[in-house]
This record gives sequence, C-alpha cells and structure tokens, in this order.
Amino acid sequence: MNTAEILTECNKIFIDQLDNSSIVLKQETTASDVEEWDSLTHIQLIVAIEKHFKIRFTTAEIQGFKNVGEMCVAIEKKTNK
Repeated sequence: MNTAEILTECNKIFIDQLDNSSIVLKQETTASDVEEWDSLTHIQLIVAIEKHFKIRFTTAEIQGFKNVGEMCVAIEKKTNK
C-alpha cells in the first residue's frame, strides 16, 4: 500500500469517526484544519487507524506527527515490513 492509498483509507476513517462527510484530507492537513478534530477525537482517530491498519504507534511517533502526510508515511513503513 502506498501513501496515496493510505491517505484515502485515512480519509474514510476521519469521515466515520468525526461524522463529517465533507472532510477531504491532504498530506498537509493538520488538526487545526478540521473543526471536529480536537484532543479527544485525536485519540479516537489514532485508535481507529491503528485497528484498521493493524499497527501500533509509539507515543513519540504520535506526538511527532506534524500533519496527516507524516502519519501516512509512518503507516506505510509499518504496513510494508
């Protein structure tokens, strides 16, 4: 799975978790770009993404993500091992 495919899958997860069908994620999307994305929903999103891709992020990885693109790259690395 490449980064573009992962971004598409993440977009579906965001739409589902945030109950907002108008969300369109881009590589540079951050929490401040999505109205419903707060600290509580951030945890829900991470858990949903981990379950979907059958991976685990470390706390350091989660804190280090500057945008959705960086998270997608991390997912790609973990799923292509």
